[in-house]
Amino acid sequence: MMSKIRVLHCIETIASGGVEQTLLTIIRGLDSLRFQHKIICTWKGGAVAEALEKEGVELISIGSFKHPFEWKKHQEVLKVIRGFKPHIIHGAVFEGMTMASVGGFLGNVPVTILEETSDPQNRSVKANFLLKLFSIRADAFQAISNDVGNYLKMKTGVKSKSIQVISNGVLTPKISSAVERDKLKNKLCIKDSEFVVGFVGRLYNNHKRFTDLLKAIKLVNLSYLKLLVIGDGIDKQLLLKEIELLRISENLVHVGYQSDPHPFYDIMDVLCVPSSREGFGLVAAEAMMHGLPVIATKVGGLKDVILDKETGFLVSPFSPQEIADKIQILIKNPGIGKKMGQKGKIRAMDNYSADRYSKDVEHLYLELLKAKGINN
Repeated sequence: MMSKIRVLHCIETIASGGVEQTLLTIIRGLDSLRFQHKIICTWKGGAVAEALEKEGVELISIGSFKHPFEWKKHQEVLKVIRGFKPHIIHGAVFEGMTMASVGGFLGNVPVTILEETSDPQNRSVKANFLLKLFSIRADAFQAISNDVGNYLKMKTGVKSKSIQVISNGVLTPKISSAVERDKLKNKLCIKDSEFVVGFVGRLYNNHKRFTDLLKAIKLVNLSYLKLLVIGDGIDKQLLLKEIELLRISENLVHVGYQSDPHPFYDIMDVLCVPSSREGFGLVAAEAMMHGLPVIATKVGGLKDVILDKETGFLVSPFSPQEIADKIQILIKNPGIGKKMGQKGKIRAMDNYSADRYSKDVEHLYLELLKAKGINN
């Protein structure tokens, strides 16, 4: 009987973000009879951490790094490596890549994979230099979109031959029945005659730019327009303050963080992703799975996910007026939104499914192990 392929994942926090959701997708998608997983993180908590542990994955929290070469933290990583003896160490997010690079080298792990999960426009020159340094020994540098792959080449100097672009994937959702949709709408006091614009994400305005969407809602200025906000975060008070200043409290429905946002997609007419930057844009793919058109900014991976004027609209970042214009088009022409949603669903099923994503990651794992003469 073949021994399992042991994969040690290194990540920053395990909370509710897209990176953690994607890691859960990998672990659920790979054959548990063939792969064994363990995770090192800086902090764990919430529904995703609970879901990972239900999958039988041990989560080891070692606390935040004061700097990339904090030796005590790397000693803790090495202790796990020596006990687990992974065939593959896979690091995502800057702290995770740091752990995987240093730990993989010192612990003699056969295969090291680094994964860039963001579109880090503001990363320092020093941090980019460190990534280039880390990439020298890495067997592959995984990028979650073409834009991220280009960033690695142009900004950090990672060699093209080591970059592997693997787009994220999402689970095929259960679509709510008409009865379930009506029940949720009634609970949220949303009428069938109202047009619902959705926002799903952390309330971190520097990144997610929810204030641009709030301003767009004000510009549209229709009483039957509802903004359904799903998410929580450090800028919640900014959200509430901006709503008060714009006098759009009657338009807002805020439900906070939801461990399962999928029923909420089914009562939206469009999803808006007004981010200033996005490595991929997982919520856009999720919305497309539900047959929704998506209005998104022309940044990062969103430029790959959304086909402009076919599955939604791409707009300039920091542009409430452009968002407002596209919302008005969909309100006045419901047939356009329906056609976009249908095309988007087909595109998402073909390109961004969890099954496709898991197969791509498995292929990468097996190819790199084969190159090292490991054929489990």
